[in-house]
Amino acid sequence: MISPQDLDLARPVAARLARPAAPDLDLIRKYSGPAPRYTSYPPATQFHTDVAALAVDESLAEDNRPDAGPLSLYLHLPFCETLCWYCGCNTVITLRHGAADVYLDNLTQELDLTVARLDRTRQVTQLHLGGGTPTFLSPDQLLRLSALLKARFAFAKDAEISAEIDPRRLTGDHVAALRSLGVNRASLGVQDTDATVQKAINRIQPHELNQQAVEWLRAAGVGSINLDLIYGLPLQTPATFARTMEDVLTLRPERLSVFSYAHVPWMKPAQKIFEHRDQLPAPEEKLAMFALTHERLMDAGYIDIGLDHFARPDDELSVALQEGTLHRNFQGYTTRAGASLYGFGVSSISQTANSYRQNHKTLTAWRDALAAGELPVERGLRLTEEDQRRRELIMDLMCRRELDFADLSRRLNVDVASRYAPELASLVDLEADGLIESDATGVRVTARGAPLLRVVASRFDATFQAATRRHAQAV
Repeated sequence: MISPQDLDLARPVAARLARPAAPDLDLIRKYSGPAPRYTSYPPATQFHTDVAALAVDESLAEDNRPDAGPLSLYLHLPFCETLCWYCGCNTVITLRHGAADVYLDNLTQELDLTVARLDRTRQVTQLHLGGGTPTFLSPDQLLRLSALLKARFAFAKDAEISAEIDPRRLTGDHVAALRSLGVNRASLGVQDTDATVQKAINRIQPHELNQQAVEWLRAAGVGSINLDLIYGLPLQTPATFARTMEDVLTLRPERLSVFSYAHVPWMKPAQKIFEHRDQLPAPEEKLAMFALTHERLMDAGYIDIGLDHFARPDDELSVALQEGTLHRNFQGYTTRAGASLYGFGVSSISQTANSYRQNHKTLTAWRDALAAGELPVERGLRLTEEDQRRRELIMDLMCRRELDFADLSRRLNVDVASRYAPELASLVDLEADGLIESDATGVRVTARGAPLLRVVASRFDATFQAATRRHAQAV
């Protein structure tokens, strides 16, 4: 927590954490075009397929220097029994649960290929099981996965271990297996509790299942629960979404992620069904749901962490935001800064100080690479020094809501105000509209500008093209 001697430094941040006014919908209409989510910089849209140029072995050797920091692990478990038509994730739809056994065989190969290149004394401070639906795996398969990981990595005693959970597929035995793995955070996919909306998105999930899942997890000692919601889904209205908010708040989650539905049918053809049925809410209805979300969660005492993340005031994310230690990576906002991210499984992404790499997106290509004894990398990026500098600027905006010129100049060994004068000059319209404040010491995002963090950050993105369709709307 903040010490008395740090109080003066923390006060500007704390002031921006005070409950903001209702979102200015006129400003959101004005500025909310497509923009990256900045889980990385450069964004993943800039990755290339020249794998040789990625120099993966060299990059791994650089990352495993003697003073290397901790590890963050991500495992992509892609299987689902049915397809949710809104979904933008990399999934494999099957009813054959034995497919997970074969997948675990392949994961073992990838883990061994990677661990052979790692310093195994590095502690794992974070592990996340994503998908797909990790709870597609049976309890026995989850126990097998637990054994695979514990045999290869040294986990810190206070490691954050989290899993995405589908309440429709959860049993008490699943919960016991997850706890055996050490899971202490769970993220439940809820999306919407209205039966009509659930039918429209092909995800029937009575709220009683959400209640049961939360009860089981809390009884087992899982101390932090996140609920995922989506606004802008077909047949949603502000009135129906208000009832969904009421339903989920009765579960008292520590965190909520309330995402804007990303309609990208050119990438996810299943989403075209919504257009054929003319089911998507009008833009004004979607904005009303965004405003409703903000109002209800502020009334309930949650802190707006940024973008679509909300947390209780005593949650680690809220504390990290207040203390200026919040971090962002491909898993979203996190408190585990300084860790190298290693992704395993189809389509997973890894991140080290100067590189990104993404695995093959299809099972066939991923397995073929492993069968050849190769790391299954399909594409990625080696960051230039300029990329790394801009990443610092963008992540400070996304995580600290400010640019402190003196601090950044010291960290980057350049005069930030001078080097990025054109980008700073481009903020004049944002400042005129009250989204930011600036002076000789830096730039600060105001409460009015917080919903448009991605827009502010994009002014420092040398790769960004505002007219592109490669990104979803900023709100």
